[in-house]
Amino acid sequence: MSLLVHLFLAKSSADLVQYSAIKAFSEDLQYANSAGGKGAGSRKLWGKVKALELLQPYANPRSSFPVPNEESNGFIYAKVFGGFEKIRTSICDLVTVSRLLNATLVIPDIQESTRSKGISTKFKSFSYLYNEEQFISALASDVIIVKSLPSNLKEARKRKQYPIFKPKSSASPSFYVQEVLPKLKKAKVIGLVLSDGGCLQSVLPSSLVEYQRLRCRVAFHALRFRQEIVALGHLMVERLRGSGQPYLAYHPGLKRDTLAYHGCAELFQDVHTQLIQYRRAQLIKQRIINEELHVDSHTRKGNGSCPLMPEEVGLLLRAMGYPPRTRIYLAGSETFGGQRVLIPLRAMYTNLVDRTSLCSKQELANVIGPETPLPLDSFQFTTVKTAKQLKEEWDKAGPRPRPLPPPPGRPIYQHEKEGWYGWITEKDSEPDPSPIDLREQAHRLLWDALDYIVSVEADAFFLGFDNAADAFFPGFDNDGSGWPDFSSLVMGHRLYEMSSTRTYRPNRKYLTDLLNSTTDHLYHPSRSWTLSVREHLNRSTSEDGIMQEFQLSRSKLFLSHPIPECSCTTVKTAENLHPGKSSNLDVLFGGQSECPKWMVQATKTAGTQDSTDDENETQEDEIDLGQEESDGSGEGDSIPSMEQDEEMDPDD
Repeated sequence: MSLLVHLFLAKSSADLVQYSAIKAFSEDLQYANSAGGKGAGSRKLWGKVKALELLQPYANPRSSFPVPNEESNGFIYAKVFGGFEKIRTSICDLVTVSRLLNATLVIPDIQESTRSKGISTKFKSFSYLYNEEQFISALASDVIIVKSLPSNLKEARKRKQYPIFKPKSSASPSFYVQEVLPKLKKAKVIGLVLSDGGCLQSVLPSSLVEYQRLRCRVAFHALRFRQEIVALGHLMVERLRGSGQPYLAYHPGLKRDTLAYHGCAELFQDVHTQLIQYRRAQLIKQRIINEELHVDSHTRKGNGSCPLMPEEVGLLLRAMGYPPRTRIYLAGSETFGGQRVLIPLRAMYTNLVDRTSLCSKQELANVIGPETPLPLDSFQFTTVKTAKQLKEEWDKAGPRPRPLPPPPGRPIYQHEKEGWYGWITEKDSEPDPSPIDLREQAHRLLWDALDYIVSVEADAFFLGFDNAADAFFPGFDNDGSGWPDFSSLVMGHRLYEMSSTRTYRPNRKYLTDLLNSTTDHLYHPSRSWTLSVREHLNRSTSEDGIMQEFQLSRSKLFLSHPIPECSCTTVKTAENLHPGKSSNLDVLFGGQSECPKWMVQATKTAGTQDSTDDENETQEDEIDLGQEESDGSGEGDSIPSMEQDEEMDPDD
């Protein structure tokens, strides 16, 4: 009887185990309230950037941009290859090209879902990730979109009678007008194969500024995830924000392709180093990179070409003053290196959670939908030869003298032979993906979509924390590879939706130099080192960080920095906002158009409360600084005066 009772209780509480993080969050609420969680320190860590509050999202057409002509030049169908980031940027470019050519767009095929076998029949291709009806209706005034080709044109597509183009992400508008448009008018149907993360150059001429705004309308308004993904994403945000506490989203950016592109193999150990080097050899063979196979990873990291490791991010967050019980959401469906690289960060911040700890297995299964079962992968180990077999082979090897066998390599441990990476210890070439691998690639699209919602839409679902906004910290953005990355898309979306939210834009080269300067005292750094970190990261959230982002990423990915084309300001000049402030404000606000009157009025109403909060914040900052001076001391370093500290914190 006791055994039956035990089994019944275990079954009843199985789902509750998934929400262990929620219980810890509720315990942290008592700690936060007792520690004064809404004081000046919290405003410095979670508060909005005041100088950017008057930047508003505004992607509507501002000049002549008529409704598309029903008599289009023909149809464009497309196949989109790649992961979540490449899919999103490719669709935005595809809509823009369709408008440029006055063509009717057929809903594109997402190959990452169509190639996988046995995924849910309820969702297919585009609808596996995005809401088709929302996509069509939101762009009705820009591009005519249909779900499929007319029946009289489908057969010719199957016979591959239509011209097919494979444009690069750097393709110019003139390429489409001069090369593609004539064939479109002649054949009435063309196909595009997009595998480069886009099909149109990032920077367009000033005469095509309305096409940049069209990109924004696609990315930030038309591309909405399907209902099941949105519902679970919002639920995850509510659980993270339980009891009104803020959270920080962190994306490590540790992806095998990116690490191999930049030669960051030596930052890892054992089998992971081999996997990165194998992928790098493939990229060299494909002529994607023209470098040596073996490079100094630490030199690359010093140049800012390698990501900040999770341990380093934890040290930076500690230096900023984030308490050990800060809620941190780990975004990204792939963290190369696994849980081992996250151990130091998890030791510093115990409330590090991801989708698996916020959602039950059933909730994640509901997003996936019903799927046909697949046989489990059975990893076949090479048969171990017995001593008798080895002796027989030696006797049959031919006349002596025979060359000695090669010296044994490093020992291969059992855990290195198991899992998706086990082939590296047994074979010289990576095996083709199995049906389960293809299905998991499709699932990664869904996990990235959930992480995107949690990272971007935090402000829309904010619950009850006075004058605060959640934060986002990228581990590896603007890597220079030319491929779109998750962090850059999130940062661009946050900049568009609410530019004043706390989004860190760290300079990896500068921070790596700082970390190297205190290698012997990483966990007990000096006072001056901590202040240097705070100064840099605080500036990265302000107009200085935005202008740095503009210089680094704008030429490669427009969606990572969609201003000034897709924004407006409620003031005419920067001098009216902050007289005598940094010249970056002049540049930032100088290219902005003035917002409509209804938007200006709404901002003025919200600004009344903010002015009161600013006065309270100034008084609390003085108290907070005094406490730091009395409590902190660091290896002979002098504590800076209040004037110096105010200069280091541009938000205050």
